[in-house]
Amino acid sequence: MKLLGIDEAGRGSVLGPLVVCGVAVEEDRIKYLERLGLKDSKKVSPKKRVSLSRKIKRIAQCHTVHITAQDIDNLRARNVNLNEIEKLAINRIIAESTPDTCFIDSMDVKPERLTNELETMHPPLRVVAEHKADDRYPIVSAASIVAKVERDRAIQIIKKTYENVGSGYPSDPRTIEFLKIITKESPEELPDFIRRSWATVEKMQG
Repeated sequence: MKLLGIDEAGRGSVLGPLVVCGVAVEEDRIKYLERLGLKDSKKVSPKKRVSLSRKIKRIAQCHTVHITAQDIDNLRARNVNLNEIEKLAINRIIAESTPDTCFIDSMDVKPERLTNELETMHPPLRVVAEHKADDRYPIVSAASIVAKVERDRAIQIIKKTYENVGSGYPSDPRTIEFLKIITKESPEELPDFIRRSWATVEKMQG
């Protein structure tokens, strides 16, 4: 029986991609993931995440989907909300990995709604969608870690050109300062890694 864990990184960020990752493994190999002592990626240091990500990739299949800032803006312009955008990636990962059971860190406030939706779309898949699933299921923790490592790499690439972007989140003063400067300097030609549809950016441009 094949198990799949899904989580994301960069959902609330104003810069860079939203990265959704699926980690798929046969049930008899799940013990190897458990032995890594995995937990939510936010509770693991960046260096440790990179090391764990390598180990996870040796044990399991990893399917990652990068949704760029431009993709997010284009979809939001067509009234596709962030939950639906994330579901596009989730459905793609499920289709690619063909699991029997999928564990997912629910972005829907009602996890049972997400469960029903995915099970309807992918019969006979069994879905376990819960809040904080990345703390409860090692396979979701694994997806959380791989997604975060991929997302961090994307931010590092941005930093080669723009050093002072910070973490990319609206709660980061360095990110806000970067956005203030760049929206003043070139309001019509913002770099393509900025999510222009975010309220943070729209206010600055207003």
